[in-house]
Amino acid sequence: MLSVELICSIKMSLKNIVRELREMKDGLGNISGREGRHWGRRTRSHIAPDRAPNQIESIQQGSWANLPPELLLDIIQRVEESEILWPARAVIVFCGSVCKSWREVTKEIVKTPEQCGRLTFPISLKQPGPRELPIQCFIRRDRTTSTYRLYFGLVPSENESDKLLLAARKIRKATCTDFVISLVSDDFSRTSNTYVGKLRSNFLGTKFTIYDSQPPCEMAIQPTGRPTRRIHSKQVSPRVPAFNYTISTISYELNVLRTRGPRRMHCVMETIPVSSIEEGGTAPTPTSFPHSFYEPFSFLQGSKGKDPVTVLSSPSPSDSLVLDRRSGEPLVLRNKAPRWHEQLQCWCLNFKGRVTVASVKNFQLAAVVEPSQNVSATEQEKVILQFGKIGKDIFTMDYRYPLSAFQAFAICLSSFDTKPACE
Repeated sequence: MLSVELICSIKMSLKNIVRELREMKDGLGNISGREGRHWGRRTRSHIAPDRAPNQIESIQQGSWANLPPELLLDIIQRVEESEILWPARAVIVFCGSVCKSWREVTKEIVKTPEQCGRLTFPISLKQPGPRELPIQCFIRRDRTTSTYRLYFGLVPSENESDKLLLAARKIRKATCTDFVISLVSDDFSRTSNTYVGKLRSNFLGTKFTIYDSQPPCEMAIQPTGRPTRRIHSKQVSPRVPAFNYTISTISYELNVLRTRGPRRMHCVMETIPVSSIEEGGTAPTPTSFPHSFYEPFSFLQGSKGKDPVTVLSSPSPSDSLVLDRRSGEPLVLRNKAPRWHEQLQCWCLNFKGRVTVASVKNFQLAAVVEPSQNVSATEQEKVILQFGKIGKDIFTMDYRYPLSAFQAFAICLSSFDTKPACE
């Protein structure tokens, strides 16, 4: 059994390990300046000096990689249990960045948000939240740049040490509005490996579609019959995600009579079966970003003297994913109807202190369940997603199973778009 002094000493040394690791990798030009702030993701924009393979291998497998497996497992397990919230939880990410052996042990110990209620690696943003207590976040809106940032935590902190989870930029077009969602707040290009998806509205702002940059697990791609097309490799970047996959649609009911009242919305989660909220049910839980997420194109050598060409297969940006027939119908969410308060002369919902400012954007979503489905009354009344205003350009977002942070954030973004036909 390890002594407490030894464990504390090793934990205190983790920061020194990470600092030395960054300095060595910076020399190779493999880590961007913003890596420490955003999940430790790498870029390929830097040019690295030519180094011998044995030099790189010696850096990747340093002295810390030679720890006994039992000792390494116990160390990371204790760190995982002690560091619960950000920014201290970044130590867990740093452990996975030391070397290959540390990365494998860290991935083995860290559980999904459904199991532990914590967010750690970027893939946890695509995994369902916990079943009992929701994960509490907040959104900060920047009107000047039309950007929206999702942070982990109850409320904004004074020292600005909040953990950035996702960011979105609003792009107005002639016939629609796009919200491009990224892992970072300064790169919203689809050619970046930080791109995770987007939200698109129709012309009236009454219907929205959520697109994911990768297909969720256990889903089948619905063919569209579009022919393939060949383009030269210089016309595209090899890091561009192949297409966007439709995973959800959000609809706002039209207010034909122009009567004053709250918005009415419902969401069809096309990749989440309604059986997931039944007793013993499960929701799709991706474990990692697929390899095709970084290398989506297959290059074929063209004729002699010409550039290689890329074959883009039939799926289009509007390709959808369909549930396996054994999974049943998709999950449908509908906003809870507020009650009219005679004394306050306004519509009210019980947000349990998480919403403090009245706004037409505030809502709570719960599952729509048929009588024939095996879902308890408690589960039917459970709020799966809650969104509301607490200050100027500050909103709270609380979500739980079976929604992921990415899906919940995209649904909340739909509330920010102008809807003259619904109000």
